[in-house]
Amino acid sequence: MLMTAIEAALGAGRIIADRYPGGREITVKGFRDLATDADTAAESFIMELIHARFPDHAIISEEAGDGAIGNGYAWVVDPLDGTTNYAHHHPVFAVSIGVLEDGNPLLGVIHDPLRGHTFVAERGGGARLNNVPLRVSQTAEPDNAMIGLDWGHADEARERMLGYLRNIISHCGTLRALGSAALALAHVAAGWMDAYFQTGLKPWDVAAGVLLVREAGGRCTTLQGEPYRIQEPGCVATNGLIHDGLLRFLNGWPYIMAVDDRGNG
Repeated sequence: MLMTAIEAALGAGRIIADRYPGGREITVKGFRDLATDADTAAESFIMELIHARFPDHAIISEEAGDGAIGNGYAWVVDPLDGTTNYAHHHPVFAVSIGVLEDGNPLLGVIHDPLRGHTFVAERGGGARLNNVPLRVSQTAEPDNAMIGLDWGHADEARERMLGYLRNIISHCGTLRALGSAALALAHVAAGWMDAYFQTGLKPWDVAAGVLLVREAGGRCTTLQGEPYRIQEPGCVATNGLIHDGLLRFLNGWPYIMAVDDRGNG
């Protein structure tokens, strides 16, 4: 399954990269929600490969929407995460393929075709970038952290995000919006960002990335600090060291500094 996931991600990456310099056939799926001809072509390639090798496995994909998360194996596919970037020729997008076992992440592959970055995670087997092991950053305070985020499509989701931003804006080092949840999670796993949060996620946004973060030594929860499940729309992913502090700031909870036995903060 892992070799198939890697093969599918690399093949889909070639499709979207080959089409990247040219024009776009853009379909409006919904409010602030686009698809391109590259999305559908990459998705067809991935789904045909999975169906041919694992015909009994479910597939949940952003464009096709086929299958459901339940018992057994389910492939969760985003053939082009960052479609709005892609449609505007902004070079930040990726292919994301996760495999769930009974609803829990088992394998994850995120491929950035323009940079040649292939992030791979196996449950209990660690996370790698182009076969080099990954570890999350060692940033210990939110005040020094680079924190990623993305905007949802709906106005309501953006209003919620603005509330969280107001709570943390004076308690973080800097903020970045990549426009690709999958890549942002991969960057947290690689230690290139210290945290990422979002309020409007879908399973295909996170199925691979959450496993990458966990296997690289990080932590993922809901925005309220509960254990994160793939179906949850809100997620906070961090290096683990800043997780509790970031949750306090995001939610406006009082921040209680740890005090050692000498009374020093």
